[in-house]
Amino acid sequence: MSKTYRRDYRPRWARPTEQTFRCRHCKLMVAPLPSGGRHRNHCPFCLYSRHVDGDRPGDRASTCGSLMAPVGAFVRRKGEHALVHRCLGCGFERHNRIAADDRFDLILRLPLVPPRDGSAVRPAGDEGERIA
Repeated sequence: MSKTYRRDYRPRWARPTEQTFRCRHCKLMVAPLPSGGRHRNHCPFCLYSRHVDGDRPGDRASTCGSLMAPVGAFVRRKGEHALVHRCLGCGFERHNRIAADDRFDLILRLPLVPPRDGSAVRPAGDEGERIA
C-alpha cells in the first residue's frame, strides 16, 4: 500500500518557513525571530515586508508577492507598537506587531496613523473636545 502525500501548491516563497532570508528591499540577510512571535513578517533593518499572507496573518496564502512598504505606525492600548504596511502591487493594507530586533528609530520616524484594530491609545486632552 502506498502512502499519499498532500502537495503544497503555493509558490515556494509563500510557504511557511522559519529560515533565514534576504530582504528584497535592502538586500540584507534576515534571521528568524529571536522571540515573541511565530512568523517573521517584515525586515528588522528597513521595515519592508512582502505580501505573502492572505486572510489570516501567517497563512502564507497570497499570490501577490509584491513588496509592502511601511506607511505608518500606531500604539495599542497596552503600549505595544504596530506597523501598517501597504502592498506596492495591489494596495492591500495590514498591521503587524513590531519584533524585538526591529530598528525602533525607524518606527518612530513613521507617521502616526489611526488605529487599524480599535485598540490604540487616545491622545491626552482628546476627551470631549469639539472642532468648531
